[in-house]
Amino acid sequence: PSDTGHTAFGDIFLSRSRDLVYWGKHRHVISPSERYAWQSRKVGAGPIPIETSEGWLVFYHGVLNSCNGFVYSFGAMLLDLEDPSRVIGLCKVPLMAPEGPEEQIEGFRTNALFPCGMILEDDQTVRIYYSASDTVVRLATAKLDDLISLCTEKP
Repeated sequence: PSDTGHTAFGDIFLSRSRDLVYWGKHRHVISPSERYAWQSRKVGAGPIPIETSEGWLVFYHGVLNSCNGFVYSFGAMLLDLEDPSRVIGLCKVPLMAPEGPEEQIEGFRTNALFPCGMILEDDQTVRIYYSASDTVVRLATAKLDDLISLCTEKP
């Protein structure tokens, strides 16, 4: 689930399932925060986490309510390997925000980037597939160690 039912927008939760049909044991992970403007309005889940020696690397989107409307960016956080509901580090600024014309075009959501998928290559390159304005899919790449090193902010 990505909404507590108590907010107009959303939070990120961890849930468990034995059969992928029935889900339970929901545990809160992260909520929107005024502390980080880029995710002050909403947070939402992204692609499947990557297990690393430092923790679970998770990409997620955050929403800012600006004078030009909502801006959807995405960032990363590290979750504890043993208790993935515990955030051990996150990026205080987004990894990516809509900048170019292809990312700010009129679409279902203007000014919106959503991380949709990621692949960890053998050379430790992370390929991050993301939606721009819900109109096109784009690809960004980064080294795993660089991404982990950006998750230094303690929640």
